[in-house]
Amino acid sequence: MAEKIAINGFAQTLLRWFKDNGRELPWRETRDPYAIWLSEIILQQTQIKQGLDYWQRFMRRWPTVDLLAAASEDEVLREWQGLGYYSRARNLHVAARQIVAMGRFPNTLDEIRQLKGVGDYTAAAIGSIAFSLPAAVVDGNVYRVLARHFDIATPINTTEGKKTFAALAQSLMPTPSDNGHENICGLYNQAIMDFGAIQCTPQSPKCIVCPLQESCEALRTGKTDTLPVKEKKLKIKERHLIYIYVRCQGQTAIRRRGGGDIWQGLWEPVLMEDGRRKMEEGRGKMEEGLRCVAKGVKHVLTHQVLTADFYLWETATKPELPEDYIWIKEEDIDNYGIPRLVDILLNKLHSTVPSV
Repeated sequence: MAEKIAINGFAQTLLRWFKDNGRELPWRETRDPYAIWLSEIILQQTQIKQGLDYWQRFMRRWPTVDLLAAASEDEVLREWQGLGYYSRARNLHVAARQIVAMGRFPNTLDEIRQLKGVGDYTAAAIGSIAFSLPAAVVDGNVYRVLARHFDIATPINTTEGKKTFAALAQSLMPTPSDNGHENICGLYNQAIMDFGAIQCTPQSPKCIVCPLQESCEALRTGKTDTLPVKEKKLKIKERHLIYIYVRCQGQTAIRRRGGGDIWQGLWEPVLMEDGRRKMEEGRGKMEEGLRCVAKGVKHVLTHQVLTADFYLWETATKPELPEDYIWIKEEDIDNYGIPRLVDILLNKLHSTVPSV
């Protein structure tokens, strides 16, 4: 009985805090599973401030899952441009077509997990918020709150850690019978996520005014700066990219990037990667119209640091290029989804060497 009271106290404290401090977000004003699912996919690896604009943009253009499913992949990627992690956009599009094929939005955890791009966390968030399913979410914010409050030093990015925190999070999940609110599960999940984002922050948590301060083990033992624990496994890869923007009679050459690498499905100009020697060899085959637009432009991804050089090659005749390149009108490039780095490079080009 004592354990049950403690668990209820933890959940109820967060729910009271959430009532006064929770973030007001448009997808929280609806139980529409499409709107909620869209927000969860966009907010994977994305801050709310940036993701909000994209959510609103998608909802304006495709207010229903049927309309999103009917769009082309290029249209979806173009709308996603600048948000990064483009596999999310491709998965979103595939999942929209899965939902349409089912004839309804899936309303069980197993069905929701079958959607492309949906893992345990996303399924729990959608299921609890849209359908009141008693499934606990575990994200970075939840790891931090639980690790600190219960003084858990098991690394969160290990198999043991994931099992430990998932079990603990689920044990803390209140049920409708706990207070009679029909969507207590969704409210609780949103409460603990917001609590981690606003109150129990990674740096300088607001412990002095924390409603859980009396029961927080990390505060009592002075461990708030060391919890949660995460094993360092990430290896950063550095890559050097050389892009050549070919301008020929108002047209330019682009290709769609293939799978197995960054930016799958997005479009880019002629690319020479990892080797200034290749550039020097290729320079001899080019006319004197080749000029440097930008050098050493750095672009940081989660696992990679890219450094790009950008050249403009103005030529009167179309050069021979690999067959995966296509020729388009220069002004039509805005109709194609391109990586953020390429967008930055093109802006440099247009500001220094405008088209003629």
